[in-house]
Amino acid sequence: MMRGPEYIATAVREPSGGIVVEKDRLESITGRYPILKKPMLRGVVALVESLVYGLKALSFSAQAAGEEGEELSNKEIAMTMVLALGLAIVLFVVIPTFAAKFIHSAITDPGLLNLLEGILRLAIFFAYIGGISMLKDIQRVFQYHGAEHKTIHAYEAGVPLTIENIKGYSRLHPRCGTNFLLIVMVVSIVMFAFLGWPDLWLRILSRIILLPVVAGIAYEIIRFAGRSEHKAVACAIAPGLWLQQLTTREPSDDQIEVAIQALKAVTPAESNDTDN
Repeated sequence: MMRGPEYIATAVREPSGGIVVEKDRLESITGRYPILKKPMLRGVVALVESLVYGLKALSFSAQAAGEEGEELSNKEIAMTMVLALGLAIVLFVVIPTFAAKFIHSAITDPGLLNLLEGILRLAIFFAYIGGISMLKDIQRVFQYHGAEHKTIHAYEAGVPLTIENIKGYSRLHPRCGTNFLLIVMVVSIVMFAFLGWPDLWLRILSRIILLPVVAGIAYEIIRFAGRSEHKAVACAIAPGLWLQQLTTREPSDDQIEVAIQALKAVTPAESNDTDN
C-alpha cells in the first residue's frame, strides 16, 4: 500500500500472476476541519485514518487473492478498529501497569516506578514484534514492507523505478510506522513519569486518556526526523531503524514489482515517464 499527496493505492498479486491495483482519492477529515491540521491534532487524525485505510487495504487484498466473502463493511471496519485498540490497551497499558504494582513494596519512588513500568512496556512490545516475526505469513508481510521502503527510497532519489535499481536501496526508512510505534513507547515513558503513582485504576485511566497526546507528540517527532539530516536526529531515530531489522525482510523481485505498481498509482504521471 502506498500513500501519495492526493491518492492512496493498494497493489496485490493475483493467483493468476497478474497485479491488480485499487486506487482511491484521499479524503481526509482535515479538509473539512482545517484546525485538525494543527500540530498534535494532525498526528491523531493521521493515525486513525491510517488504520481505516489499512483495514480497507487488507479487505481488498483478501478479495484479490481469491478469498471469498472477505470484503469488510464500514461497520465491520469500525468494530475491528475498536477491537484492535482494545487489545493494544490491554497488552501495552493494562498489563504493564498492573504488573508494576508488584514492585511497589520494594520501590516507593513514583518516578522510578513509572520508569520501570515503561521498561516493562517496551519489553512486551519487543517480545510481541519478535514473536510475530517468526510466523511464516508475517515474514512474507515483512518482505512486502521491505519492498515498500526500497521503492520509496528509489523514488526519493529520483532514479527510474526498475527492479534492479530498487534492489540496491535500504529496506529501512526513517518515516516508517515502526519508528512511530517505538517513539510512542519512549514518549509515554517520559510523560507518564510525571504522573505520580495513584491507585491502579487511575493509573490505567490516565494512560488511556493521554494516548492521543502521546501519539501527537510522536507524530511531530517523526515529521521532523523525516525532514532533518542532522547527525543528532539520525542518532535519535537509530533505534527505530534497528527495530525495522525485525519488521522488514529483503523482498523478492516479484514483491518489488508489486510495490512499484502501487507507488506509480499515487505519483504524478510526469514522474513516471522515465520509469519505463
